[in-house]
Amino acid sequence: MDTNQQQHDEYELVMELSEKDTLFEKKKKLLEAKGFDPNGKVMIKSNCCSVEMLNSVLEELIQRARIIHSDEVDLYFGWIDAAHPVGFCSQRNELESLYSILSVVNKSKSNDQPYQPKVFQDLRNATLDLIHKFGDNIKEDIKLLASQNLDKEKHLLQWGESNGIKSRLNIANVEGAGRGAIASEDLEVGDIALEIPVSVIISEDVVHKTSMFSILEKVGGISSETMLLLWSMKEKHDINSRFRTYFDSLPETFNTGLSFGIEAIMALEGTLLLEEIVQAKEHLRSQYDDLIPSLCKNYPDIFPPEMYTWDEFLWACELWYSNSMKIMYSDGKLKTCLVPIAGFLNHSISPHIMHYGRVDSTTNSLKFPLVRQCKAGKQCYLTYGNLSSSHLISFYGFLPNGDNPYDVIPLDFDLSEVDNTEDSHISNWSTHMVRATWLSNNHGIFHYGLPAPLLEHLREARGLFSQSSITAQEKLEIELEILEDLQSTFDAMMQNLGESETESLVRENCDWDVKLALDYKDLQRRIISSILNSCYAGRQLVERDLQKCTNSS
Repeated sequence: MDTNQQQHDEYELVMELSEKDTLFEKKKKLLEAKGFDPNGKVMIKSNCCSVEMLNSVLEELIQRARIIHSDEVDLYFGWIDAAHPVGFCSQRNELESLYSILSVVNKSKSNDQPYQPKVFQDLRNATLDLIHKFGDNIKEDIKLLASQNLDKEKHLLQWGESNGIKSRLNIANVEGAGRGAIASEDLEVGDIALEIPVSVIISEDVVHKTSMFSILEKVGGISSETMLLLWSMKEKHDINSRFRTYFDSLPETFNTGLSFGIEAIMALEGTLLLEEIVQAKEHLRSQYDDLIPSLCKNYPDIFPPEMYTWDEFLWACELWYSNSMKIMYSDGKLKTCLVPIAGFLNHSISPHIMHYGRVDSTTNSLKFPLVRQCKAGKQCYLTYGNLSSSHLISFYGFLPNGDNPYDVIPLDFDLSEVDNTEDSHISNWSTHMVRATWLSNNHGIFHYGLPAPLLEHLREARGLFSQSSITAQEKLEIELEILEDLQSTFDAMMQNLGESETESLVRENCDWDVKLALDYKDLQRRIISSILNSCYAGRQLVERDLQKCTNSS
């Protein structure tokens, strides 16, 4: 993204879609359908001083940015056509879009002027206003638990400060969330909440300096992540480790889905999460059995058996799954790392921090800038990624607050008989899915709160678009068939989840893992119930119009 001055009375601002984007073709077509230059050029007149003109330019920038920063879920459920504006997709998308506009405007100035033109100053202020309004509408009620001991966390903050970490965050125990990072002062958009020198980041480089590396590098197919996992199992017990303070601050248990007991696993019957956790645990057990016993047997001095038990291995797996970050170093290498103190930042679907994965080459540090404001005393969140609640439970151990747009239910259709060519009416989606219909704003006839690509696929499968002439009544009859089939599918899914009444008695005195499993199951029931309600309401709309057709014939 950049800005060029075309003439003295006009500027060119560029918001470019990267050709490396995995969804490049879909996004390019959407930009063209909206009449936008795919190369991202937006012309701005220097005399664009009225509120109406400024808002018009900003609206175009926002619509472009929403497309550019959309992911597969945004595109699928917000299926955009040329006739309608590019509306709100998700909180993540909106924050990403607004912050990207702010970034390109902040960098903009004309080639022959040392200062930023007023039109860009006005754009910057207008974008900031939108970000502030968006942030103010996000309600985050948290309760800090003052009685909890935080000595180890305070020691880590002190250790970090002595090692060059710059932090504007405090650590607190948050009700329902464990430990969290709290803003120590008012933080504005663009402020750096946390800055970590590369020297204190735990990466594969630490393994290379140990005696175990010469052994592990000879193990066929072993990854740097597995090496780090094995290193951390031993390092946590080393009283002379330079990371001793960090390991002391870690919990004894992480309570992720990987630690679910039999009762919790059984409680997940009928959910996709059951299969996800079982497969993950089987994979880890296989990995442990294939690697660790032989290392302990052949090199007991370097891999002491008492430090390399299954429980220690599982603890290390949960540590790396729940706390590691992918970091791009200045040399272009992408490494999986543990970042002390940054691990206290919890996940949110509307985070304050979204861009934190690249080392700043000028300071040789990792910076965590804010994309929206955070008041002093409020919890400061980042994003762990565009993750479903099932993934967050499996590898992080929690259900996110609010409506997670990535809680989708995949649908398995045979696409072999459907025309998916370039001229097809549908938009070349190879997979289909649904999510809670309360996230949709369109519940009218032919929409029903359901995703347009899914409905178009089902219509195509019934030959709706291949028929040269079809009456309104026949079209409605096809709609009714589609809704009846969907309702039947999700009725079966709901029955597989079992009765919720019997679980309410279990919930009162259950362990953490059973409670989390039941909470997830309740979420699945609510999502499926919303789909069933939409199918039922849709059938009523279609039947009403069918009745009108019958009466008029």
